[in-house]
Amino acid sequence: MEYSKIVSVTGLPGLFEIMSSKTDGAIVRGLEDKASRFVSSRVHNLSYLESIEVYTTGDNVNLAHVFNAMEASSVALPAEKDAKAVKTYFEQVFPELDFERVYQSDMKKMVRWFSLLKASNVAIVLSEMEEEEEETPAEEPVVEEAPKPKKAKAKKSTDEA
Repeated sequence: MEYSKIVSVTGLPGLFEIMSSKTDGAIVRGLEDKASRFVSSRVHNLSYLESIEVYTTGDNVNLAHVFNAMEASSVALPAEKDAKAVKTYFEQVFPELDFERVYQSDMKKMVRWFSLLKASNVAIVLSEMEEEEEETPAEEPVVEEAPKPKKAKAKKSTDEA
């Protein structure tokens, strides 16, 4: 299972893997129950985990960076229902988090999602990072084309007789 195919669906708990997409929605499979279902884009919004960013005291970071810090930490995951323990956990594991703009519910969700990803054996790797690692330094240099000059448009006269 690839991290780039994992989504959150508004109105539905948990995380889902995109199986296929259609013009009016997508077929997804739940990470917890492994049940497949159609999710209409008229009713639900899909958010790829890969595209979610988290507020920090500096520049925003991708959610994968927070998950990687959680994975590298030796601190045990707190119970997601204990708001105080969750905040204390993130203060230790990812102190750069902007605690004024990241809500308690968001931190609880990150703990829950991280647990789901680990239980489903999903490697938390951004697809951009994978592409960069696969590139070799012996590639041909990319030559950029000069921008094409724009054609002058004929001006319409506003004076009419």
